[in-house]
Amino acid sequence: MSHSILFEKIKEVTELQGIAGFEHEVRNHMRQKITPHVDRIETDGLGGIFGIKETTEENAPRILVAAHMDEVGFMISHIQADGTFRAVEIGGWNPLVVSSQAFTLHLQDGRKIPVISGSMPPHLSRGTNGSAGLPAIKDIIFDAGFSSKEEAETFGVRPGDILVPKNETILTANGQNIISKSWDNRFGVLMVTELLESLSGVTLPNHLIAGANVQEEVGLRGAYGSTNKFNPDIFLAVDCSPAGDIFGEQGKIGDGTLLRFYDPGHIMLKNMKDFLLTTAEEAGIKFQYYCAKGGTDAGAAHKQLHGIPSTTIGVCARYIHSHQTLYNMDDFIQAQAFLQTIVKKLDRSTVDLIKQY
Repeated sequence: MSHSILFEKIKEVTELQGIAGFEHEVRNHMRQKITPHVDRIETDGLGGIFGIKETTEENAPRILVAAHMDEVGFMISHIQADGTFRAVEIGGWNPLVVSSQAFTLHLQDGRKIPVISGSMPPHLSRGTNGSAGLPAIKDIIFDAGFSSKEEAETFGVRPGDILVPKNETILTANGQNIISKSWDNRFGVLMVTELLESLSGVTLPNHLIAGANVQEEVGLRGAYGSTNKFNPDIFLAVDCSPAGDIFGEQGKIGDGTLLRFYDPGHIMLKNMKDFLLTTAEEAGIKFQYYCAKGGTDAGAAHKQLHGIPSTTIGVCARYIHSHQTLYNMDDFIQAQAFLQTIVKKLDRSTVDLIKQY
């Protein structure tokens, strides 16, 4: 795939807006993209969406590939008398990156209103030696330009309405990298839609269930429902991790997909690691070892039912959980090639080998 085509696909999916519990815009996108390439679409009780590809193979394993649709954002907790809002965070935010940014306020009836997050100008902070200090999320001002609480309410604003980051997706000057919001985890959404398109009409040695969960950013919640619904033999999370390259840590953009062998909620099983290493090396996949400090849906899925061997197929990106994330296009291409190869190899004998103890 050329970089120009990939950029347009990334731009389309990253400029969608949807935080935990309000993934409908992303879900509608996925439904439209994957429906032509699967036997049927199924959803779970929380709103996860999955395309099902059945196989004619006897005793075929069930493989669940799951991205997550939600990005980080905010929810209005209350409306001030002066017409500004205060909010609670939906997903993890560093308070230093919240102020002076553009957001879209999504009203319950579907209308959208532009909002900015406020900041303290230096002119007003001179009495405190010119430093405003680190704000608490609950104290950050969100401002839509209303003159009063009554005016905001007249426009339909209510507590519980959501604030979603707004940003234009652009190329870096060298044409290799992209700057956007929400690569965590519109990366996974695009990975799944590209996977299913590539497998359209292909008979697999497994029953493939591929789609995306809801509410990952608030505690891996959607993975519990989908894993119990589909009862897979293998679970593959598809997610984006923070790049540590410029901070002297693991995860370098441009160095390929990640072999995510550890995170605080999931340890890669030895047999799974053997399978992934062999697959990557045989297919010539560019990969890097990654010891993670956060979690993915694999952390929830592997503990369900009878215990499900799981892993995360992903890439890293700089400055995630902010408006300005920077990442490499070739990393996506490597991750996609890896995922396609993995899915095609997971027949009954391979799955049994992974689960042999």
